[in-house]
Amino acid sequence: MNLPAGQQLAVLNSTHHAVADHGLHTVCEEARCPNLNDCWSRGTATFMVAGKECTRGCRFCSVETLRNPEPPDANEPEQLAAAVERMQLEHVVITVVNRDDLADGGASHYKRCVEVVHERLPAVTIELLSSDLGGDYESLRSLLSGIPLSVFAHNVECVPRLDRSVRDPRASFAQSLGVLWRAKVLRKDLLTKSSIMIGLGETNKEVTDSMRQLRGAGVDMLTLGQYLAPGRPGERYLPVDRFVPPEQFQDWADEARALGFSAVASGPLVRSSYRAGLLLSVARQSLQHPK
Repeated sequence: MNLPAGQQLAVLNSTHHAVADHGLHTVCEEARCPNLNDCWSRGTATFMVAGKECTRGCRFCSVETLRNPEPPDANEPEQLAAAVERMQLEHVVITVVNRDDLADGGASHYKRCVEVVHERLPAVTIELLSSDLGGDYESLRSLLSGIPLSVFAHNVECVPRLDRSVRDPRASFAQSLGVLWRAKVLRKDLLTKSSIMIGLGETNKEVTDSMRQLRGAGVDMLTLGQYLAPGRPGERYLPVDRFVPPEQFQDWADEARALGFSAVASGPLVRSSYRAGLLLSVARQSLQHPK
């Protein structure tokens, strides 16, 4: 991948300053995303709210784990809105850390971040990449009640068989699937989205079966990407089981569209928020003009 230069480099630097000056965190940095230069040079970033430490310890993620992180910053919603305005974004992705230490799983803080951005910038479309809120239905209902979202996203991360080896014991494919299904029941107007990592030990058939389960839960949008271990050998991170060729990712994309997903991004460097604004546009167009 070519490094940004000229105007793209200027935009990347501007994005960096907008994030740093407002004391914000991005999943781009904390999760060491390989697309950081590409996205930041386009003036897009995925903000991570409620702190930079997570209460869970999944074995694919480089975000630091703490049992009791600092309380969420009450000023974060306003700082987030200011950064989105400064960057002149048309679509913003807000992702979160798990906050199992909070009574509502962090739902009220997540919601306030979305609301303040919308109040300040009503034309900006907003995507929330949410935690599972511990599977608590009331927290999910409270989060989604009246929230000005275009996309509610939550990642199943891996195929069901690999839950125990990949994800924190408090997470599971079944729990995540339930969150996505309930979100659709609570807010039929919202597009829902999820993501699967490839290269953790799954079979091709398990990927297809997982896609079918997601579509069965009403999920509209899907991303699939290659898992890349974020740390050094010997650390807590899982090793890469296999590297999948681009042709296989294309086959899965074709399968996903045949299953009825309205928008799909599938490729080795695709991540859950990869070109999220474009994917939203594709999904809306597909739903308006079904084949």
